Amino acid sequence: MKERVSVFWFRRDLRLNDNRGLSAALDSGFPVLPVFIFDTDILGKLDDKKDRRVTFIYRNLQKINEQLAKNGSRLFVFYGKPVEIWKELPGKFNVASAFWNGDYEPYARRRDEDVAAVLAEKGIPAFSFKDQVVFEKSEIVKDDGMPYTVFTPYKNKWRRSIAEKDMQEFPSEKRAGNFLRTDFVPLPPLSSFGFEETEMDCSVPPLNDEMLRTYSSLRDFPARRATSHLSVHLRFGTVSIRALFRRALAVSETWTNELIWREFFMQVLWHFPHVEKDSFRKEYDRIAWRNNEEEFERWKNGMTGFPLVDAGMRELNETGFMHNRVRMMTASFLVKHLLIDWRWGEAYFASKLLDFDLAANNGNWQWAAGTGTDAAPYFRIFNPHEQQKKFDPEFEYVKKWVKEFGTEKYPLPLIDHAAARGRCLAAYSAAVKD
Repeated sequence: MKERVSVFWFRRDLRLNDNRGLSAALDSGFPVLPVFIFDTDILGKLDDKKDRRVTFIYRNLQKINEQLAKNGSRLFVFYGKPVEIWKELPGKFNVASAFWNGDYEPYARRRDEDVAAVLAEKGIPAFSFKDQVVFEKSEIVKDDGMPYTVFTPYKNKWRRSIAEKDMQEFPSEKRAGNFLRTDFVPLPPLSSFGFEETEMDCSVPPLNDEMLRTYSSLRDFPARRATSHLSVHLRFGTVSIRALFRRALAVSETWTNELIWREFFMQVLWHFPHVEKDSFRKEYDRIAWRNNEEEFERWKNGMTGFPLVDAGMRELNETGFMHNRVRMMTASFLVKHLLIDWRWGEAYFASKLLDFDLAANNGNWQWAAGTGTDAAPYFRIFNPHEQQKKFDPEFEYVKKWVKEFGTEKYPLPLIDHAAARGRCLAAYSAAVKD
C-alpha cells in the first residue's frame, strides 16, 4: 500500500521559510507532498504568453524545487483546473490530509470551497491557515462587529490589537526532513504550459534600515530608489509578511502604515465583494463616463502630453512596475481628467503590474476615482503640473522614460487641466444628485 501523505498546496506563499500552512503540514505526522498547480482558469485569461508574472512564479518554483532536492524531495507541479487536479490526486497518492494558506479574493474563495468539498467527499480533511496577512476577515472590526470602511480608524484598531503572538515565526524550513522522500525531477519547461520565459530579476531586494528611516521623506520622489520594491514578493509570498512587519514596526511608522493599507483593502474586498466589479459607493456607478477609446490608447501608451503621467505609463509597459505616487497620478488622470471608467484602468493595470493584487489594485483605483471607501472622495483632483513641480522638479524621472520629452516629437497636452477639473466635478456632482 502507498505511504500516506499530507499534501501542501503552494499558492501565494512561494517560500519554504516561515510558512504557516506548510509548517502545520510538516507537523501533521505524515510525509509532506508539496504541490503547485498552474491554474488554467487564471492562465487562460492571460493574452501575453511572455507574461513576466508567470516567469516570476516559475523561477521561484524552481528555487523551491532545488531547495527540496537538498532534502531528498521535490515539488510536484500540475497544470489544469485545481478542482480537477484535486479529484485526481487521491488516486495517485494515499492522501491523508490537505493543507494550504488562505486566499481572500472571490475567485480563490470559490475555488477553495470547491476543492474542500471534493476532498470531503473522499473523507480527506482540508486545513486552511492565515499566512499572507497578520489580521484577516473579521479580526479587526468596529466595536459593534461591523467592518471598517475608513482607513484611519482601521489602522488605529490594527495597531492597538497587534501583539507579539501575531508576529510569530513558523520555522517550516527547520522541518525539511518531513517532506516526502522521492527522486528529484526538474520542473517541466514553461513552454509546456504555453508560456515563454522572460528576462527578469526575481531575487528579493535587501530591506535595509536606512531605506526604512528615510521612507517617509523620500518615498514620493519617483527618481529616487527610496521604496522597498518588495510588492511583487508580497504578492506571491516569497517573503513573510510577519517578518516585514517585525522590521517595519521597529523602524518606520510610515512603511508600517503602507503594509496596513494592504490588509485594509483585503478586508474591504472580503466584506464587500461587490467592489470587484462595482463601485464601493454604488451611487458613483451612475457617472456618465466619456470612455473615449482614442484617449484611452494615448493614456496606455504614455502619449497624453502630461510628462509625469506618460513616464509612469511607459515605466509600467516596459517593466511591469510603477512608482506608487505615479500610480495615483496616472489613475487620477484617466478617471478625472479624461472621464474614463476606473474599471478600464484597473483592468489595464491588472494586465501589466508584476505585483497585481486584486484587493490593492481595486482599492487604490477606487480611491483615485473617488468611488471607494474614502470619506471625502471626488473633490480630490490632482493637478499634474503641480505634482510634476513637487515630486520630479528636474524631470529626472520623466527624462528616463520619455526620451523625446522637450522635443517636437512629444505631444501637446491632451486636455486643459482647469477644463478637465470642471467637467469632472460636474459629472460627479450630477451622479451623486440623481
